[in-house]
Amino acid sequence: MRVYEELFIVKPDAPEEEVDAYIGQIKELITNGKGTVDKADKWGTRKLAYRVQKYNEGVYVLFQFSSSPELVKEIERRMRVTDLVIKFITVRIDEKAKKIEKRKKQREKRAARKPAPPPMAAPALPSMPSEPAPAAPGLPGAGASAAAAETKES
Repeated sequence: MRVYEELFIVKPDAPEEEVDAYIGQIKELITNGKGTVDKADKWGTRKLAYRVQKYNEGVYVLFQFSSSPELVKEIERRMRVTDLVIKFITVRIDEKAKKIEKRKKQREKRAARKPAPPPMAAPALPSMPSEPAPAAPGLPGAGASAAAAETKES
């Protein structure tokens, strides 16, 4: 058993009852073929990225199910011959989930090997001097304080 996602677009002018009946047929096909329907979402009418069979919008329906590859071929065959469906795509998602799970385990393993960093103390703020620091010779401002000192001596 593999996990698949089936996204298909139904004609926007199709009656609601007909769309629901078709979704029921697909669910029944999956369950009769020893598969399981994990999720069936009807997204509603949305604008298409480009015209498909003279339509600018369509009703999007997403199925997530587990089944054999033979059953997926039968579902796709039925979508091809049904006038109601204008576009569909089937994606196998169990491989992606497996890769994500493997990556997660590797990260956890690496985190377990790496020692925990010591807790960081708050950095001490430098204290501000209450009196201005004496000017060093050759720095800007040094000439002014030196000139003031000479005038006092005279």
